[in-house]
Amino acid sequence: MKKIFLGTLAMTVLLSSCVSQKKYADLEAKHKETQDLLNSATVKLNDCLEEKATADSRLKTLEDQNAFLKANNQELINNMGNLTTLTTKGAENLEKSLESLQEKDLTIRKLQNAVTRRDSVNLALVQSLKGVLGNLDDEDIEISVEKGVVFVSISDKLLFRSGSYNVTNAAKEVLGKVAKVVNNKPDFEFMVEGHTDNVPIRTSELADNWDLSVKRATSVVRILQNDFGVDPARMTAAGRSYYVPLVDNDTSANRAKNRRTRIVVLPKIDQFYNMIEEGMKDPAIGGTGK
Repeated sequence: MKKIFLGTLAMTVLLSSCVSQKKYADLEAKHKETQDLLNSATVKLNDCLEEKATADSRLKTLEDQNAFLKANNQELINNMGNLTTLTTKGAENLEKSLESLQEKDLTIRKLQNAVTRRDSVNLALVQSLKGVLGNLDDEDIEISVEKGVVFVSISDKLLFRSGSYNVTNAAKEVLGKVAKVVNNKPDFEFMVEGHTDNVPIRTSELADNWDLSVKRATSVVRILQNDFGVDPARMTAAGRSYYVPLVDNDTSANRAKNRRTRIVVLPKIDQFYNMIEEGMKDPAIGGTGK
């Protein structure tokens, strides 16, 4: 009986031992599977964490860019507003500039027209002078227009002897013709200029070339006034000495050219302005015609 009991007990322990080992193996297998799952989950978690960090970084970059773009956009909007204001002002300034240019252009054209009229008067005066003076030697008397002014240049060999300021009798014929022309143009004033060469002169009556040039001019003025009735209020006597030569004083022929008396015909300045005013009334240049 005792043997049977012991045998049964041994069998029970043996069976119990076999069952525990099997469960252990199963548990071991499950543990390994769980561990593998855990390792895999850990790897995936780490990957997710890295992706999240990358995504966060990109999000931060995008947020910064978005903030920059918003600020830049606002700045552009502000600039567009400023540009619109500037463009409006620029258009107004441009319009004013164009109006100013048009006014200046009109004024210039009016002045050009007046100058043209003045030049026409001067050219007519030149033709009148040439017609009255007749067939005089061109080397002795020259009529020209320079910068809108009429000049009558008479060689001193027709008017004076060397070093003298007394007008010769032969010269009075020439001055008589000049007087006839200027008397027929009462609206013009004129200046008589005396010119010498650069050879110094000093006598008991003359201090220098200045003195000679002035005395020659006043001698001509007196002849025109006293002998031919030219209004003295219309005349000016001036001496230029040798400081305005026609050519270099390097030869006797050139010095002869520089010794001259020049009559400068001067329109009255108020007449010139009258011509400008008349020009402004011309419809051809935008005037009122009134």
